[in-house]
Amino acid sequence: QVQLVESGGGLVQPGGSLRLSCAASGFTLDYYAIGWFRQAPGKEREGVLCISSSDATTYYADSVKGRFTISRDKSKNTVDLQMNSLKPEDSAVYYCAMRPRFCRVVKTDYQYWGQGTQVTVSS
Repeated sequence: QVQLVESGGGLVQPGGSLRLSCAASGFTLDYYAIGWFRQAPGKEREGVLCISSSDATTYYADSVKGRFTISRDKSKNTVDLQMNSLKPEDSAVYYCAMRPRFCRVVKTDYQYWGQGTQVTVSS
């Protein structure tokens, strides 16, 4: 059974950092593209970043360029989202999703999703 689990969310002050992890059980993430999406209350779920199976990074949200990065930790079988210089508008539930090999911005192109982790940026 494919299962993705996000962790690392929480409450952080503006300007702070968080590191989210997307972990898989029972299989390796190496052969899949992993996208991070987020959904704020009353808004559509939007793509943030994605890493392909060949470790190419694609940014889907211009607002996070220069602040967020994505990486694989193959020893832990996770894909991590490092979020720096956080802003209140980054507050959302963050989801990771998986699809074969290549990144896509369209949500329906991803076959498996985690349950999400809440990120709240507030003073």
